[in-house]
Amino acid sequence: MAFTRRWPSTLLFAVLGAATAFELQVPLISPQQRQSEAGNSLVKPLIDTDKLQDSIKIENLLNRAKDLYGLAELSEPEFGHPTRVIGSAGHSATLEYIYSALEKLGGYYTLSKQPFPAVMGQVYESRLVIGNEVPKSASPMSLTPPTPNKQPVHGELVLVANEGCHASDYPANVTSNIALILRGTCSFGTKSELAGKAGAVAAVVYNYDSGDLSGTLESPTPNHVATFGLSGKEAGSIVKKLKAGEVVDSIAYVDSEVKQIQTTNIIAQTVEGDPDNCVMLGGHSDSVSEGPGINDDGSGSLTLLEVATQLTSFSVKNCVRFAWWAGEEEGLLGSDYYVEVLPEEENMKIRLFMDYDMMGSPNFAYQVYNATNAVNPVGSEELRDLYLDWYTAQGLNYTFIPFDGRSDYDAFIRNGIPGGGIATGAEGIKTKEEEIMFGGKAGDWYDPCYHQLCDDVGNVNSTAWLLNTKLVAHSVATFAFSFEDFPERTTTASLSTYEQPVKYHGHRLVL
Repeated sequence: MAFTRRWPSTLLFAVLGAATAFELQVPLISPQQRQSEAGNSLVKPLIDTDKLQDSIKIENLLNRAKDLYGLAELSEPEFGHPTRVIGSAGHSATLEYIYSALEKLGGYYTLSKQPFPAVMGQVYESRLVIGNEVPKSASPMSLTPPTPNKQPVHGELVLVANEGCHASDYPANVTSNIALILRGTCSFGTKSELAGKAGAVAAVVYNYDSGDLSGTLESPTPNHVATFGLSGKEAGSIVKKLKAGEVVDSIAYVDSEVKQIQTTNIIAQTVEGDPDNCVMLGGHSDSVSEGPGINDDGSGSLTLLEVATQLTSFSVKNCVRFAWWAGEEEGLLGSDYYVEVLPEEENMKIRLFMDYDMMGSPNFAYQVYNATNAVNPVGSEELRDLYLDWYTAQGLNYTFIPFDGRSDYDAFIRNGIPGGGIATGAEGIKTKEEEIMFGGKAGDWYDPCYHQLCDDVGNVNSTAWLLNTKLVAHSVATFAFSFEDFPERTTTASLSTYEQPVKYHGHRLVL
């Protein structure tokens, strides 16, 4: 195969064959139908980046944000607060809102829904006690199963050898006890599974540095056990005691639910434009369960919807394909699935993929993924430089952020499709230098409400959101007009960055 699919296990349970799934994402239409549906475009002006950018208005974006918050409120009866997490009423309404808005655009797009099975999880209550202390940093892993019968389990804390990535690392006395495992080398899910197979009733993974540790177990297995993360700082003295032969008692308790649900990607492709040369862009339609997700990623998904709406005033030379991914917050589920079932022939028609996640963080920085051709599919660097040139032309500063698997570009890069994108920051800390470059407050998160209930309409910076939506419009207009001087797709790509496992798959750590 020309494109080797290599990524961490995703939370997908594909029940559709590749051909069937692909038909759902890009419906086939006849040349006659294409000509008929695109008839009105003959009187439309050719795409122009300045005019498309000028059509973007902050009032439209903010009105959509208010609509989205109202949809999140539909989840209150089940969750007790607004949310648009997959499987919720708020997310179902979000999908309907996006699809209905696209349906009203006069046949400019071919629309499709791509359903897929996924897994979501909720932790309702948890506690870890080690000795006589309740560690402040203890945090249950995402998608952790509950403790047996959702009751506390008691046992000695047993130190696992090495990094707990092999069955031989687990001593016999871990049976009916709680495994203490060092982070590293293999995924959290692998460690939890091996602990379960060894007979442990729960597991604690501790960090190799002083910081806190939270992550996800990813794909559920029958052998996973209730699993916590623990900071290296709090684990240090405990590990010393265990190595000295002391007995350390522990109690673990998790009340959680992990269940399979059905969710949906939405794809919209221009009827007009060369279908063999597509520019593709995406954002995610879901939020975390903790809040309504108006910045993360309501801002990105609504940016796409507004650009898609304004694009209908123009004709295009190359096809433009918009995607609203479901399940990003659970581990890039929708984008992983889309690329996984994409036939190689169709893969080659996507000239590049642009990821737009969190466009208006309150304490923003203008961030560009540092995607270079040296370690990514050729064309990624040219896309990166398009963003840099635009910020420079506006007299604005920018900063690079790692291209490390934290958002929906991941599956595209891993399958040879050039990619990149922009963002404005999540839970990272703004530096003094960035305070000078962008304003805001050094020492605070870029988004102080990241993954929290307060990620509402008031959590979006209008200046950053409007400006970045104009940049998104520019990126669409540029490639909808021409791929001149942009590298041709090849059947080989430099993917040395992904020769080793990445720490992130989505926003959560996986190893």
